Amino acid sequence: MIMERKQRYSIIVDAEIGEGTIVYDQVNLYKCKIGKNCKIDAFVYIEEGVEIGDECKIRPFVFIPTGVKIGNRVFIGPGVIFTNDKYPQAKGEWELEKTIVEDDASIGAGAVILPGVRIGKGAIIGAGAVVTKDVPPNAIVVGNPARVARYKRRKA
Repeated sequence: MIMERKQRYSIIVDAEIGEGTIVYDQVNLYKCKIGKNCKIDAFVYIEEGVEIGDECKIRPFVFIPTGVKIGNRVFIGPGVIFTNDKYPQAKGEWELEKTIVEDDASIGAGAVILPGVRIGKGAIIGAGAVVTKDVPPNAIVVGNPARVARYKRRKA
């Protein structure tokens, strides 16, 4: 369903929102695509061209700019910030760098995801981590810059 409406203090313009998805008030969604059965909490800003898969949970105060693609069953904790330009400036040229978050990843509260990285399937980003490079599948990364602390154990 493509939505263009203003909720109480929210702006939703040409957003494609899947069936069963809940979008709370005070959210800005611009020309993005959100899958089925997601939960988008208050104070989330999602820009044009962003794609979010099915069954994702995006907690409050998250910023997702153009160039980000998020897979299925991804958790994004409160206050997570994605970026899309390595050398931002107020005026002049800028270069969009795409970021991919693969299925089943989890990103802890307050993490910062720099542009041009891939977060692998099932990876966990620790709270407050600053992700500056690709994260392997099933890796648990922490710190600034984020480093692999260990890998998730396989379930028997």
